[in-house]
Amino acid sequence: MGIWNFVKGELIEVIEWLDDTGDTIVWRFPDQDHEIKMGAKLTVREGQAAVFVNEGRIADVFNPGLYSLTTQNMPVMTTLRSWKYGFESPFKAEVYFVSMRNFLDLKWGTQNPIMMRDPDFGVIRLRAFGTYGMRVTDPAVFMKDVVGTDGAYTTDEIEGQVRSIVVSAFSGMLGKSQVAALDLAANYRSMSEECRDAMQGDFQAYGISLTKLVIENISVPPEVEKMLDVRSQMGIVGDMGRFTQFQTAQAIPEAAKSGGAGDFMGMGAGIAMGQQMASAMAAGLAAQPSGSAQPAAKPQDAGKFCPQCGKPTPSEAKFCPECGAVQQKTCPQCKKPAKPDAKFCQECGSKLE
Repeated sequence: MGIWNFVKGELIEVIEWLDDTGDTIVWRFPDQDHEIKMGAKLTVREGQAAVFVNEGRIADVFNPGLYSLTTQNMPVMTTLRSWKYGFESPFKAEVYFVSMRNFLDLKWGTQNPIMMRDPDFGVIRLRAFGTYGMRVTDPAVFMKDVVGTDGAYTTDEIEGQVRSIVVSAFSGMLGKSQVAALDLAANYRSMSEECRDAMQGDFQAYGISLTKLVIENISVPPEVEKMLDVRSQMGIVGDMGRFTQFQTAQAIPEAAKSGGAGDFMGMGAGIAMGQQMASAMAAGLAAQPSGSAQPAAKPQDAGKFCPQCGKPTPSEAKFCPECGAVQQKTCPQCKKPAKPDAKFCQECGSKLE
């Protein structure tokens, strides 16, 4: 190998980047201290930008296209290098390729619940998650404020910062929206667009833009979910009386299989009888004239029946008012009263006449 071939091998003549990773945002061309030949071919493909850095300072930025590097298309580098007269010697520079494509399906979510005052449930805690898309819009700003000297910058390295911005903006928007928890699902789209627009200024400061924001779910705590389930069930049931009858009718066949149909039949009959009695009492009260007081019923004297004629007689009567038969006997021995049909005195045991 001749000296010229050796020198030629140390010069970089083609600069390009073929990305097959899918998550790389910035990639530094591996010059390994090789010098870039003046007139080298630079290929910047669609969805890319090439940033030249000279001695730590961002110089020229190339958009998609095929370039032959000369002092004419590197004005900033020419100024930094003091190539006032078109000096054509090789030069050293760091070349960073920046992916300008739209990175989609990046995840965001609330690590801690968001406190919200809800008109239906009071103060509740909400969690949310979704996806977003982003792309670099200003390679120079992005390189200076975000990447620095990182030679292989991926989406994993920026997701944490972006997620913090998204969650912060979403929390503020949710608190101001005053949308009830029961109506959040119907407002996912409008809330997503509002939140995305509110964050564009924060992202532009880093040389990137938020292309898409999707709210996939906003969830309430488990105890609130149980409350919502109970409320939904009550709304479906409607008439509780009819629902009880339906449940009883549904339970009878199952009870018959297990041998307990009689218990359920009795329970059903008891429910029906109770409903009928309640209806009858309500009808009686409705038929009673308002303001009228019904006299209390006096207890009727059950009395007794005459052993001679069978007619009812007062309990204190000594003779039957119908036939005059004696209603009480007197023991001839102890003079104690005895029942008319008694044969012996219950006090002294003497025989009664």
